[in-house]
Amino acid sequence: MFKRILAIAFIFVCTSIAWFILGATIFSHSSLLDTRLKRQVASLWGDAQEQAAPGAFYFRPAPADAKPDDKTATAARPPVESAAIGLASSRVKARLDLEYRQKGLLWYSTYKVAFSGNYRFENTTGGARRVRISFPLPSAKAVYDDIVFLIDGQAAPYGNQGNSLVFERELAAGEAVSLEAGYRSQGLDSWRYLFGKEVAQVRDFELVATTNFRDVDFEANTLAPTEKKPTPDGWQLAWRYKNLLSGSQIAVAMPQKLQPGPLAGEISFFAPVSLLFFFFVIFLVVTLRNIDLHPMNYFFLAAAFFAFHLLLAYLVDHISIHAAFPICSAVSIFLVVSYLRLAVGIRFAAVEAGLAQVVYLVLFSYAFFFKGYTGLAVTIGAILTLFVAMQATGRIRWAEKFRV
Repeated sequence: MFKRILAIAFIFVCTSIAWFILGATIFSHSSLLDTRLKRQVASLWGDAQEQAAPGAFYFRPAPADAKPDDKTATAARPPVESAAIGLASSRVKARLDLEYRQKGLLWYSTYKVAFSGNYRFENTTGGARRVRISFPLPSAKAVYDDIVFLIDGQAAPYGNQGNSLVFERELAAGEAVSLEAGYRSQGLDSWRYLFGKEVAQVRDFELVATTNFRDVDFEANTLAPTEKKPTPDGWQLAWRYKNLLSGSQIAVAMPQKLQPGPLAGEISFFAPVSLLFFFFVIFLVVTLRNIDLHPMNYFFLAAAFFAFHLLLAYLVDHISIHAAFPICSAVSIFLVVSYLRLAVGIRFAAVEAGLAQVVYLVLFSYAFFFKGYTGLAVTIGAILTLFVAMQATGRIRWAEKFRV
């Protein structure tokens, strides 16, 4: 008996190594393909967008002991430095519409964004200043349509400098100026709003983002919304602050669609667990019923299990994974049942072995389609298996069985 168990264990270990090699190959292929295709999608559709808050600046002479950054500065033209005029209030709106796009065999989370912002600057410097208002665009590689750029409610002739829309005007001491800016564009994977490059103070701020998807995620080290309301097709997310001091950003991550390649890789890495449960159940059944199942029979059963994952890995390159999964399941079950019908008998092949394969191969693997529930499904299956095994073998005298 011990030699038989060792032989079965050896078959299990060798098959597990083959699964790990297959899973690594799948992930390597998917990673290389994703890197290349994602660049193509970004060049056609646009990259992840990071919208920064606008700024208002004026120029003043630098201190006498300051070294000029401009090498052309002379005594006749002394060096200058820029100083910011505070942003008194911000009212920002963003509409994010998710539109999945397929490139090759992979899906990418692209989106359309309709952005509008109303900002108010106040000249609190104590004197009249010539102010440059700058509204940065989120990405240099994106396309912008329906651009709005209004100063105090009037269309203003803006320039394009360093991927920013700029406008200059005189501001008297204590005078305020409003900026209304907006556009329609498109991006990939995530949308961000930045207050500044470092820790920034934000006064009277409100951002309302509306989505057409419910599976909203927020990236690490970003600000969570202060309000969240459901809409018929998504969410209305709001960030409202009276006086915020933070170096964090606002970020909305687009939900990712199920990727067939990485999913097939995950299922392959998990396959040894499925086979372990299957071998355990088959071993108990043949022990209880005194069926002579040789280790060579276990080898062919392991090969039939491996056929499921091997076929799935290459079939998803040609058809939907939702179609490939049942096809691969049917092929593997057919291999096991048709083989054990000859080796043991039709009843054992169709009932005990067939049912065990459906549970531990098909259902356990299908649990990977439901993110977040895979571990729970496997745990419940393991506990139920343990309960049934303990009830079925409670009266077995193992010392007698292992003398054989």
